[in-house]
Amino acid sequence: MSKFSLGQPVTRFEDLTLVRGAGRYADDVRLEGALHACVLRSPHAHARIARIDAAAARKAPGVAAVLTGAEVKADGLGDIPCLIPVTNADGTPRGETPRPILAKERVRHVGDPVALVVADTPAHAKDAAELVEVDYDPLPAVADAYAAAQPGAPQVWPEIRNNVCFDVVSGDAGAVDAAFERAHRVVKLALINNRLVANPLEPRAALADYDAASDRSTLYTPTQGPHVILGQLLDPILKLDQKRLRVVSGNVGGAFGMKIFLHPEQALVVWASRRLKRPVRWTAERSEAFLSDVQGRDNYSIAELALDADARFLALRATTYANLGAYLSNYGPFIPQLAFYVLTSVYRIPAISLNVKAVVTNTVPVDAYRGAGRPEGIYLTERLVDYAARELGMTPDELRRRNFIESFPYQTACGTEYDSGDFPAAMKLAMERADWAGFPARRDAAGKRGRLRGIGLAMYIERCGGGNGDTITVRVGGEGKVTLVSGMQDNGQGHVTSFRQVLSDKLGIDAEAIEVVQGDTDVVPSGLTGGSRFLAVGGVAAMAAAGEAVDKGKDAAAAMLEAAAADVEYRDGKYWIAGTDRGVSLFDVAKRTNGLEATHTRTPAKYTFPNGCHVVEVEIDPETGATAIVRYTIVDDFGRTINPLLAQGQIHGGTVQGAGQALLEHGIYDPESAQLVTGSFMDYAMPRADDMPSFDCTFNNVPATGNPLGVKGAGEAGAVGAPAAVVNAVVDALEAHTGLKHIDMPATREKVWRALRAG
Repeated sequence: MSKFSLGQPVTRFEDLTLVRGAGRYADDVRLEGALHACVLRSPHAHARIARIDAAAARKAPGVAAVLTGAEVKADGLGDIPCLIPVTNADGTPRGETPRPILAKERVRHVGDPVALVVADTPAHAKDAAELVEVDYDPLPAVADAYAAAQPGAPQVWPEIRNNVCFDVVSGDAGAVDAAFERAHRVVKLALINNRLVANPLEPRAALADYDAASDRSTLYTPTQGPHVILGQLLDPILKLDQKRLRVVSGNVGGAFGMKIFLHPEQALVVWASRRLKRPVRWTAERSEAFLSDVQGRDNYSIAELALDADARFLALRATTYANLGAYLSNYGPFIPQLAFYVLTSVYRIPAISLNVKAVVTNTVPVDAYRGAGRPEGIYLTERLVDYAARELGMTPDELRRRNFIESFPYQTACGTEYDSGDFPAAMKLAMERADWAGFPARRDAAGKRGRLRGIGLAMYIERCGGGNGDTITVRVGGEGKVTLVSGMQDNGQGHVTSFRQVLSDKLGIDAEAIEVVQGDTDVVPSGLTGGSRFLAVGGVAAMAAAGEAVDKGKDAAAAMLEAAAADVEYRDGKYWIAGTDRGVSLFDVAKRTNGLEATHTRTPAKYTFPNGCHVVEVEIDPETGATAIVRYTIVDDFGRTINPLLAQGQIHGGTVQGAGQALLEHGIYDPESAQLVTGSFMDYAMPRADDMPSFDCTFNNVPATGNPLGVKGAGEAGAVGAPAAVVNAVVDALEAHTGLKHIDMPATREKVWRALRAG
């Protein structure tokens, strides 16, 4: 078996370049004569713009231009589009929140771009930005989604009544109500899914070049799919045709969903560059990233679970107030609705309904963040189930065991069909590896040390690997190289390694002979990395394209072997006459035919459903409220693990982000002024290495039936499963001491300390 065969733990080919510092991120691109841009941002969460005076700034040293909303209007530029239409439950369309690239009459969140200053150096641009005089007429602001939806709250958009830009109901509300009427027991829980800031290692950046001879611009920017950015910049905003713009993404230093979306600065630098006929660059400082990067989560939900006399689930209903910020981001309306498709989690729940009230507030826009709606949905259900178990006096594993889905395919009340899985086995294996039975002794030992110890588990399932198709081209050259061209964009996952492994296995050739091309709209087809869909969509497309390229060479191989094409088979990098040792290599055939090429678009008919179980143990210091995660066990069903090493890296990263949300991270806005209180790493607590234990990760794979690789998505799984598992463990530690059955994320040391004192 080749070390590159599917299922082998292959180390990443990309790493050597990166650890040597030879990567090429957007800020590494050097263009002669490039100017530097500084964005002047609103200090107010909500205000009318009475006057902008840029005269002094325009005369400042080194300044090439100062652009405002007036120039945006004069040049006829469009707004950043929201790409998701929504029809309300009453049949009306959702509210509109036109988002200009520079504010015109009004600003709606702190950090809203007001002016762009372009100068010869970053220092000159910053100095000149301070000279721009803006007269603001402050207006009342609101930051909290639930508060914003109440009568009398400040209005973010006058046209959007009570700030609810859409109100939709998914599921069968009538069946749910009927189930609740006959229920033996109903449990109810209100819970918060806290706002998060993505904070990738590489901040957002944009560098625009302009070629006067062709009247063409090139934008260098880190994205999760350059065609997604290109399509919005062309006609919607800059009013350019396809030939006038190219978007290039090099190495991308993390994204977590945030770099899918178009932000104002990408349009601003292209526009400024075309006006000045010079390259213009902008790179976010961390402080402005907190004020301008699209943020994640931020839901307030009220959830109810109906049970019969045997503790079998009858129905679940929930109402979620989803904070979408001041403007609807590209996919913002889609995210809270995605929670519905996983609300059943891994349980038989015959009737489910979700009412999403999407609320606009004077905060940074909200869109997909690792998991995109699925972590929010699973957190709601898994906390509710755990809470119900405590209310009923049952162990959390027993209540789950009574309600597991055990036969497949299974049609859920959420309109999805689970194709495969073994949920009882996943929980059983996780509990065994976590030594659940030995926990009481560990709790007693912790008590003797003055610590409160708790254990929690959470099941998870995710719907991913579906949606729009992706296209892969495979070219076999006679020089001994295979080139794979993909519109999907690596932002840290190891796409090059995975593609090489899939093609190496499929073609039977050395992985070193495979080149992966991505990140240039002039070269690659449309595509997108997101939603844990890389292997289930892109990997399957690559395998199919490789097979089609091989098939195109069979006639030439047969001629070279002086055999009938029907007698030729392909394996191990060669075409063979069946039953003989006579063969000819793939590359020799490609040389004879001047290359073999095939393009395959994979548009999946079905989603995949990765699932699993997280078991967490925590210890709490009752004197300080400090919570330490001391054990962490994970069992995942990814259908088939193509590269266990890369999969575990994804599990670790997602789990740390989920645990960070549970214990540490929170984007907090002042409720009166809507100022971001946690606007730096001094106040926004990112998880660090010493906040996490070593993870015990293993797999309980049941192959997916909807794709030939049998894979299910892996990239977001940790972030989906971790929050509820960690909070369940914290509640377990606190309940014995205080009787408390719920605590909202993040369970910070102050919040835990106050809960202990109250108890």
